[in-house]
Amino acid sequence: MDKNIDIATETRTNWFERQFKIKASGSTIKTEIIAGITTFIAMSYILFVNPTILGDAGLDKGAVFVATALTGVVGCLATAFIANYPIAVAPGLGSNAFFAYPVVLGMGIPWQTALAGVFVASLLFMLVTVLKVREVVINAIPTNLKAAMAVGIGLFIAFTGLKQGGIVVGSAKSFVTITSWSDPHVLVDRLRFNRHRCFISPQSPWRLIHRFGGHSAIMGVVTGLIAMPHSIIASIPSLAPTFGVSIMNIHNVFNVQMAVVILVFFFSVFFDTTGTVIGLAQQAGFIKDNKMPKEVGKALFTDSTSMIAGSVFGSTPTACYIESSTGIAAGGRPGFTAVVVAIMFVLSLFFSPLLAVVTSQVTAPILIIVGSFMMKSIANIDWSEFETSFAAFMIILCVPLTYNISYGLAFGLITYPITMIAADKGKKVHPIMYVAALLFLLLLFTMHELPAK
Repeated sequence: MDKNIDIATETRTNWFERQFKIKASGSTIKTEIIAGITTFIAMSYILFVNPTILGDAGLDKGAVFVATALTGVVGCLATAFIANYPIAVAPGLGSNAFFAYPVVLGMGIPWQTALAGVFVASLLFMLVTVLKVREVVINAIPTNLKAAMAVGIGLFIAFTGLKQGGIVVGSAKSFVTITSWSDPHVLVDRLRFNRHRCFISPQSPWRLIHRFGGHSAIMGVVTGLIAMPHSIIASIPSLAPTFGVSIMNIHNVFNVQMAVVILVFFFSVFFDTTGTVIGLAQQAGFIKDNKMPKEVGKALFTDSTSMIAGSVFGSTPTACYIESSTGIAAGGRPGFTAVVVAIMFVLSLFFSPLLAVVTSQVTAPILIIVGSFMMKSIANIDWSEFETSFAAFMIILCVPLTYNISYGLAFGLITYPITMIAADKGKKVHPIMYVAALLFLLLLFTMHELPAK
């Protein structure tokens, strides 16, 4: 009998080695488990932040909680078994804010239609990945404009955090102004923000965000501003309110307004994922002689797969999490690290009652900090090249001031070909950019004014 047990153990070990090449990568199963748990802890905030943000847009929080976890399971397992990379995939922070605030609450687009837009964007992302035309799309947009998009969206997210935290309010005289500091919610939120700012490590900022969300929630409960949850463990919430809604509403996306929304989802995921995967591959030592291994392309494919699954479950676009760097730092190398993260997502499904303490005031400081992280892209803008830097400036300026990412991109992408033509450089503009400018010009004529907040 002992011999049979030994054979079974050896068979499992051989399977692990064939599938994940754990020993060949210099890792061990124990190291992979530790790396997976480390990565999950670093990114677990998305389980509670995502339902809170999408809940503001009208989605059922319990359903979004389940959709977030299941999307993480699909994304991590796909990365593990297809690309064999220690990279975790789940709904991204940033695209959910764009979905909720400018798209649903700003443009007045029903969340069901917006989810259909995410589904279409995920199909485009899959198509581009399979056809390997990423380089064509990337090269069509000048570097200055790519960087400006990240900066503008970062400012928008940070401004949303200030608004959610009650720190800034509307003003008839100055458009926005500071709020009354006698409001206990504002005082507590300011304390949270100061705590976050002081303790974030420049070397590994993302791995600490989840702790701050927990500390903020605890502070709210202690001060009585947030009600104590009735329990910690409960049955898994129903996915019915969001499951399949994107497919059922796909007929509503065929208009100029939704075309722009879909393109923003597509480009944000496209550029964010590509950069993250390459950065993590460099950290793990997968890139040799400045050449990307074929697994990088597979990793991008798995992200597009999880994005489709997420839109069907009822969540926003996925991302390859930079928090995976914590697991890589802990020794994770092959895809079994991602398998462990997937298992942790499954276990997390039973902790939905904790959603009650993650309010918009809790997530407000996180949004501000995320916005500050995105500002680093401004260093990639060449301000000496006026033809593109002015268009980049228009994007950075108009995204937060119009409180609408689509409007901000419209001003920049329309300005770019105009300044290039004025400088007798019109032939250098890629045809795709002319098409984009015309599309955004139509947007400005067809979109309604933002409803009052």
